[in-house]
Amino acid sequence: MAKRPAAPRAQDKLIFLLSLVPYLIDRERVTVDEAARHFGLSPRQIREAVELLTVSGVPGDTRQYLAGDLFDIDWGSFEEDDEIVLTHRVALDDSPRFSAREASALIAGLQSLQRLPEFVDSDVIGGVMAKLARGASSAPGQLAVTESYSANAVGIIRSALAAGHSVAFDYVDASGATEARLVDPLRLESQDQDWYLYGWCHLREATRRFRLDRMTELRETEAEVVFREADVVVPTALFEPSDSDRNVTVLVRRSVLPLIDDYVVAVDSAPGGSAAREDSDAEVTATLRLAHHHGLKRLVAAHPGLITVLGPADARDAVADWAAAGLAQYRTTSGS
Repeated sequence: MAKRPAAPRAQDKLIFLLSLVPYLIDRERVTVDEAARHFGLSPRQIREAVELLTVSGVPGDTRQYLAGDLFDIDWGSFEEDDEIVLTHRVALDDSPRFSAREASALIAGLQSLQRLPEFVDSDVIGGVMAKLARGASSAPGQLAVTESYSANAVGIIRSALAAGHSVAFDYVDASGATEARLVDPLRLESQDQDWYLYGWCHLREATRRFRLDRMTELRETEAEVVFREADVVVPTALFEPSDSDRNVTVLVRRSVLPLIDDYVVAVDSAPGGSAAREDSDAEVTATLRLAHHHGLKRLVAAHPGLITVLGPADARDAVADWAAAGLAQYRTTSGS
């Protein structure tokens, strides 16, 4: 005579019931057979567990179980279609939730993360975004983060680094000219929202830093690298000065100086005497060393309202013209 399987222990039943509730909440609507396959149980055991769940809850102030104190399901779907749909959740709805705006911000961040090559096939991030959308106090706004060229370039360069191959690309330099480059990749780093490749440039026969969003036609070659990171000196500073750089005078808050330290060559006394010099948020006059006006525009844009260009005149004009062009786009879009 076949031996009957032992009945599940009470502790195992409790663990199963505690797992069943979040499972049903995450899926909103699930068939009995799907739940049975997920938990490795029979459909009969799932039905019994759901029926037990509907007489479970948290007693109210009267210490008695009333209708609103118990879990409930859509009994029509359960009995006619063999589907489980929770219609009332006990205590869970009273827990703190993200607002729609908070959930939207988190979802946007996760979408940006999902664009990176190492996360592009991750189902975990998609699951987290779905849970954020369902668990918010109200429906989050619809967001879409466009895929950047840099995200694709990161994957190509990382593949070349792992294989020990050179990369080839067309690069727009500081003067706006485009040149074909063949580079042995040494290191890939991110700074704020930008990605940079440090590599041995065969055209310049020296170590150079390249910003990924200035690359086009990037590809991994079959050529083996000549130099690796251990063979050359890789610069540690984001900005490497050269003889062609220009000095720009700016008015900047003292608290911003550590953020632009790579470009600062001199800091003058703060206006207003010793009291202003001791104020961490006082404005000071500083001299910056930059390769071109494009870098100056990016620096000012990264710290809006905190950096004012004093001179030379062409530097002031470059930033003013760039800001005016941006403002004109808003005016065109709004129709004003």
